[in-house]
Amino acid sequence: MSMVLALRGAIATTGYSGAVRLVQWCVIALIFLFFLRVIRAVWVEVRPAGPRQARTNARTMPESEIAAGPSPRRGKGPLFLEVIEPGDRAGQRFDVDDELTVGRSPGCGIATTYDIYSSTLHARLSRQDGRLVVEDLGSTNGTFVNSERITKPTRLGRGDLVQVGATVFQVTR
Repeated sequence: MSMVLALRGAIATTGYSGAVRLVQWCVIALIFLFFLRVIRAVWVEVRPAGPRQARTNARTMPESEIAAGPSPRRGKGPLFLEVIEPGDRAGQRFDVDDELTVGRSPGCGIATTYDIYSSTLHARLSRQDGRLVVEDLGSTNGTFVNSERITKPTRLGRGDLVQVGATVFQVTR
């Protein structure tokens, strides 16, 4: 009889520790899933916007082309920047006359004071020889054109996406 009680006690102890071990693994799995969700949320906030249209030609302009003399203006009508993201500012349009700066500074032509990922003076848009050109002004998070980080003045065309911090603009007519 004592042997049966000892066996029953061993099974009960093993079952209890097995249940505790299972709960421990479930808690570890939940913590792991929580961290995956946090990492995903951070990635969604800081990743560059995806391209809307495939571009086959390079848009980076050589310095000689930027400094070259006047050339005929391509296309019809002026180009504008239209806010795509964030959603609460979507649809706002900005005309680029000669030069326009983008950044968190209230003195910028496009003040992104709401965007914690943009620098004080983040980027400059200008018309050079009738073309719309964007250049990064040494920002911390970079300026992206069609999901590619730019390091030189880059020519923009209709439909291009420009990301400054977390704000995404589309070039429209």
